[in-house]
Amino acid sequence: MISVLILTLNEEVNIGDCLDSVGWTDDVLVLDSGSEDRTVEIAEAKGARVMHRPFDNFASQRNYGLQEGGLEHDWVLHLDADERVTPELRSELEREARRDARGAYRVPSKLMFQGRWLKHAGMYPTYQIRFGRRDALTFTQVGHGQRGALSAERVGTLDEPLLHYAFSKGIADWVERHNRYSTDEAVHALEAEGQSIDWSALFRGDAQARRRALKDLSYQLPFRPLLRFFYVYLWRMGVLDGRPGFDYAVLLSFYEYLIGLKRREQKRRGNTQDSDGA
Repeated sequence: MISVLILTLNEEVNIGDCLDSVGWTDDVLVLDSGSEDRTVEIAEAKGARVMHRPFDNFASQRNYGLQEGGLEHDWVLHLDADERVTPELRSELEREARRDARGAYRVPSKLMFQGRWLKHAGMYPTYQIRFGRRDALTFTQVGHGQRGALSAERVGTLDEPLLHYAFSKGIADWVERHNRYSTDEAVHALEAEGQSIDWSALFRGDAQARRRALKDLSYQLPFRPLLRFFYVYLWRMGVLDGRPGFDYAVLLSFYEYLIGLKRREQKRRGNTQDSDGA
């Protein structure tokens, strides 16, 4: 069997459907960060165990759940409340857990927006390490997200995707969250300035390593928000997703603009502090 660990904060809109999609397991832990709505009530009513921990970052939350959550099974699926597990993905998870060939697996996701799957603008398939052995997989925080702390040869890749309803609580919620995320990304971008690009990963690494190297390289490019729009809408053929594809490309461009603004703001503050201390 497989344990499921779900992170929540004010997810009454999502938690019920998320839990229904993993109703096949007998061990679900909801790690809540201080919800003030009905999230905890709904989770408990559906049979999930609930623990509480103030949020600091995604990696620490997931690691805390692994270490302190009393998870019952060797294999753990890590979810956010706005994600859903399909029957096809369940079958693949159970098959790989029985094979026990790797320490963890990357899981693709389908981004759902305005009632449809963004096949092109959502840059499918994008992967995150979300499924792994409890005694093998831990996470490290990078920018606003987390990465699995396992060597590449111990990580496999699944075929079946999660469904990701990132806009389930509306555009305003997405903008509010990405305002917070952009601060973390600006800090990461400043840190990346002093590091060399892993050119070998661009040409010989796996898909995830190439994506990380391209992201670090992109911080050095001018007109990054505009380039992000054209990359998503034209190069990745987001135009084929109709109006939702255009809207999503604009939102991503706005997100990149926020990162750039905050990056420059933090750099000015750092220069000012250096001058004051001189």
